[in-house]
Amino acid sequence: MDSGKRLTFPLLMSVGAAVIGSLQFGYNTGVINAPQTIIEGFINVTWTQRYQEPISQGSLTAIWSITVAIFSVGGIFGSFSVGLFVNRFGRKNSMLMANVLAFVAAVLMGFSKMANSWEMLIIGRFVVGLYSGLSTGFVPMYVGEVSPTALRGALGTLHQLGIVIGILIAQVFGIKSVMGNEKLWPLLLGFTFVPAVIQCILLPLCPKSPRFLLINRNEESKAKAVLKKLRGTSDVSADMQEMKEESRQMMREKKVTIPELFRSHLYRQPLVVAIVLQLSQQLSGINAVFYYSTSIFTKAGVQQPAYATIGAGAVNTAFTVVSLFVVERAGRRSLHLIGLLGMAVSAVMMTIALALLDELKWMSYVSIVSIFAFVAFFEIGPGPIPWFIVAELFSQGPRPSAIAVAGFTNWTANFIVGMSFQYVEKLCGPYVFIIFTVLLLFFFIFTYFKVPETKGRTFDEITAGFRQSAGGRDEKHSPEELNSLGADSQL
Repeated sequence: MDSGKRLTFPLLMSVGAAVIGSLQFGYNTGVINAPQTIIEGFINVTWTQRYQEPISQGSLTAIWSITVAIFSVGGIFGSFSVGLFVNRFGRKNSMLMANVLAFVAAVLMGFSKMANSWEMLIIGRFVVGLYSGLSTGFVPMYVGEVSPTALRGALGTLHQLGIVIGILIAQVFGIKSVMGNEKLWPLLLGFTFVPAVIQCILLPLCPKSPRFLLINRNEESKAKAVLKKLRGTSDVSADMQEMKEESRQMMREKKVTIPELFRSHLYRQPLVVAIVLQLSQQLSGINAVFYYSTSIFTKAGVQQPAYATIGAGAVNTAFTVVSLFVVERAGRRSLHLIGLLGMAVSAVMMTIALALLDELKWMSYVSIVSIFAFVAFFEIGPGPIPWFIVAELFSQGPRPSAIAVAGFTNWTANFIVGMSFQYVEKLCGPYVFIIFTVLLLFFFIFTYFKVPETKGRTFDEITAGFRQSAGGRDEKHSPEELNSLGADSQL
């Protein structure tokens, strides 16, 4: 078997250990929904004990909204801090260090009930958001850099698979008979320490990123040894050649800061693509569907809507696995287009079904099928692809800054949808998904005309394509800028 397509044990272990960070992100995204009424009851009891009067509905809603949304605020700060860690400490060590935050968050949330403090719960949610924001940068970067070119897409999809498995575990653990009850909800939220312990055991056994060793640390022999271990072969000349080419590129292409990334015309096109792809994930309406699914299932007469929501989570997971197997055959761009169009059609079906639910009872089944289809198409394209394609669009110099900007965009959009959906849904009723349909069609058109296919191409080939397209506007660059970016070899 070609060593470029070989799945060795060290490679699988490295990717698996890293993806625990993705699982944590998914778990903490989904864990807060099921025990909502129980935690609101705890807030009310704590308030009454402190102030000798029950909490007002307005104050309760405000505290609950902050508890949910502060996770995204932590994520925004975390994702923007990715570049500070990865270049100084390396990808692997950064992931290890981030687990300190997971432990702190687990203690704060796990002991909040015992301490009669909803403030501890809010701080814990912020800290675990900080951890998750860092993970959304560290994991795709590390996975992309240890994977061979031919498997980078398939292994990159595992980040999203980790997220959806985390959401599914949270949905299952959140059932009242498991941990979503008055007695065990602090353990449900504090459970985040278990994956952190596992990751702390596994990561030291994994190698550092060979790209980081060669390009950032100039340790060629160590990089070569790591590659031999990861690829399971003594001949790693092709990989070394690709990295050396990238290293030579970096001699001309200095480390790029976030302000420089925005100022440079040469990075503008890939940066716009990276930002819009992140927006296409969060503004697709997927979080809204998960938020709205329980009430749709209730309207449809499902006896246990929590179990139907778990069903949607299972579809979510299954289609992420499908994406994992087809991403290297069909390509990133094609799958993203199929996913966006499928989601748009599903959103239209959902709107029609919801609007006619009172007149035609059988429309409830159409709405359920629409939800499952919407989730399935999300995991074919907009779910996994934006995370790892950003790492592919940029070479080593601007990559950490680009991933930080992409993560910041994703978390900010996540926060906006989380905070505003309830109000927009009250305003628009069943027609709320028309807004998402329009957005999905816009993202489809943008992807069709602007997003390049990255399947099977090296990092350098992808960035060279953008440099060539920027070459037509080289009159806007100073000779020094072109030189430092290595564009002179392409123009």
